[in-house]
Amino acid sequence: MTSPAQVLFVGAGPGDPELITVKGLKALQAADLVVYAGSLVNRALLAELKPGAAAHDSAPLTLEEVLALMAEAVAAGKRVVRLHTGDPSVYGAIQEQMEALDALGIGYRVIPGVTATFAAAATLRQELTLPGVSQTVVLTRIEGRTPVPEKEQLRKIAALGATVCLYLSVSMMDKVVAELLAGGIYTPATPVAVVSKASWPDERIVEGTLGDIADKVAAAGIGRQALILVGEVLAARSQGVPEKSKLYDKDFDHGFRIHS
Repeated sequence: MTSPAQVLFVGAGPGDPELITVKGLKALQAADLVVYAGSLVNRALLAELKPGAAAHDSAPLTLEEVLALMAEAVAAGKRVVRLHTGDPSVYGAIQEQMEALDALGIGYRVIPGVTATFAAAATLRQELTLPGVSQTVVLTRIEGRTPVPEKEQLRKIAALGATVCLYLSVSMMDKVVAELLAGGIYTPATPVAVVSKASWPDERIVEGTLGDIADKVAAAGIGRQALILVGEVLAARSQGVPEKSKLYDKDFDHGFRIHS
């Protein structure tokens, strides 16, 4: 039997405070304690806390300190929100927190959020899956201080030729480009977009190809908090959609529309 939720892991969204979900906002407004990822979560969301609610920035804290804050609040009968940037399931380090809460007998639930990939796509006005171009989106990162399994090395993922969205990688653009080209499918002409701080007031877009994007990003001075999108789908805005979807094709039948 699942324990009642005493801790809510909430996705804050990519930056714009209006992109938190309705469910996430309600949880935030009802919380007695909010432990938020201050390095990335928009602090404007803290204005939604009720009077008397406590807020702690987890950026300078260890896992043990975060858990102690939450466990103490739960023991006092308080409602706890662990506020993560984007969606908690993507590079959110929530599994280790949930494992510890399990060991303590503390119940929890997860409220999803909008991850940076989708905010970046919205900024670019770009569909990530196009018929005849790519039907696969890969969310990944290049290896840095955090290792990546051998089977998921970027050059191996690049060999798919799919739409690739890279987190936590913009500070290593030269390495990113080299690994993507090493996959043997992408070329120096493959389109790339880098979106810095997607959905924030100071968001920026740098567009180019694998042949010139590293220099353009360096010239723009972007070194963190940016998403890299790679793939031929990005050419559609300048070159047109090569193949229309079957979904709205007048000659295509499906369960909600029968062609007569």
